Amino acid sequence: MSEEISHLRQLRIAAGLSVRELARQIGQQPTNISFWERTGKTPRSEVLVDMAKVLGVSVEQLLGQPTPRKSIAPGGKLGQTFEAVSKLPRSKQSKILEVVDALVAQHQEKHS
Repeated sequence: MSEEISHLRQLRIAAGLSVRELARQIGQQPTNISFWERTGKTPRSEVLVDMAKVLGVSVEQLLGQPTPRKSIAPGGKLGQTFEAVSKLPRSKQSKILEVVDALVAQHQEKHS
């Protein structure tokens, strides 16, 4: 049994799904799920997306690829402010970045 086969099976079992239930939720035949688990063949892309959603993983995780590290976004008021800033036009964002960069540099100089 190859690593890919056991990987798909592990994800399905971890999600608490039988072959039949996974197949039902993604609109496929149970024999397709068994085939993919047994052979390591990759389903079509539209099936991968649905399967990943049902299994609660990313498509990259489903394919056994490392997922890129996500940057941690600030929470609370700072997070809300950055979210609002991200919706502003680029020219306004640039001005805000200049101010923030200057404040960060000033803080670093004081504490180094």
